[in-house]
Amino acid sequence: MKKRSAGVLSCELLKKAIAKKIIFSKQSAIAGEQVQPASIDLKLGAKAYRLLSSFLPENRTVMDKISAPDTYGTSLVMYEMDLSDGGILEKGHVYLIPLMEELNLPKDISGRANPKSTTGRLDIFARVLTDNCARFDDVAPGYKGRLFLEVMPRSFTVRVKKGLSLVQLRLMKGDCILGDASLKALHKRERILYNGGRDVRPKDVKISKGLFMSVDLSGEGSGGVIGYKSRKNSHVVDLTKKNHYNIDDFWEPLYRSPRGVLILEPEDFYILSSKEKIRIPPEYAAEMVAYEAGSGELRTHYAGFFDPGFGYGADGEVKGTKAVLEVRAHDVPFMIADGQTFCKLFFEDMLAVPDKVYGPKIGSSYQFQGITLSKQFKNY
Repeated sequence: MKKRSAGVLSCELLKKAIAKKIIFSKQSAIAGEQVQPASIDLKLGAKAYRLLSSFLPENRTVMDKISAPDTYGTSLVMYEMDLSDGGILEKGHVYLIPLMEELNLPKDISGRANPKSTTGRLDIFARVLTDNCARFDDVAPGYKGRLFLEVMPRSFTVRVKKGLSLVQLRLMKGDCILGDASLKALHKRERILYNGGRDVRPKDVKISKGLFMSVDLSGEGSGGVIGYKSRKNSHVVDLTKKNHYNIDDFWEPLYRSPRGVLILEPEDFYILSSKEKIRIPPEYAAEMVAYEAGSGELRTHYAGFFDPGFGYGADGEVKGTKAVLEVRAHDVPFMIADGQTFCKLFFEDMLAVPDKVYGPKIGSSYQFQGITLSKQFKNY
């Protein structure tokens, strides 16, 4: 791999950034397991604030914004919670949690945050705020300061604890997104998209400011199950548990329709999967962006980072992995069909090839996933 002037920081570069206090924590040392092939897991601090509403700090610090009197003469904070031994985040309520990590970025380094896969699959709306910023999840070049997480569980009430990670942060230098021509060349060279065990021919790949993928409603190899819908009423999900909860207590299985269609009910939450399998070579990272129909009725995918090696392995030994899709329809019932274009990924250059890639060797949970729920549920 030629040396690149722009790209996503790899795990080795992230470790160097930690050593130089570019990423640091005043509360505890940053653990090695927080560093992923192309991102770092951010940990919840000990305190959570229950808020009246979401907000953006704009030209103020986050803490100033939540404590200042609003239109009604009160602050946004309703009450505080201590998460040291665990705390409950109620479904439908907004919380602000200061994160343990802080940043001291060089002027040429920026960042972008995203929910972890488990967070998205539990329908937990989580996004990062920084001081004096008018956008969620974006960290400005040269940012110096604290990081905060806005959290709103949407389908389940959840229990969280200090030190738990709900989001991850990528750092990058310069503009590193692959254009359409480069993305087409990458697929021709590496075959990054597979369908039914076969690589998709270059002429059949849909690329337009990213790589398009479609939804699978066939249920092949899954006993006819094409996905899951969250139940309206269920118990608390403790995010510290693994392989613990019965699926049927929280999810309603969805089965294949003879016509290959599914009607999404407004504001219900669905877990589906892509028809194609995706491969991310080690010298690239990818992100699945929220794909919305032009009329705004549909949103897919709330958690978006795909690490180098996802569906690829270290040496190209894996022939693709399905993407799990977190889906919500808005306003009106919305019908989707098997093979319908449903999501889009854009690829980014890595600044350096990571010395560890996504897969079982580093404890990655979803390298061989099909329709996979979060790791809190049994038989995942």
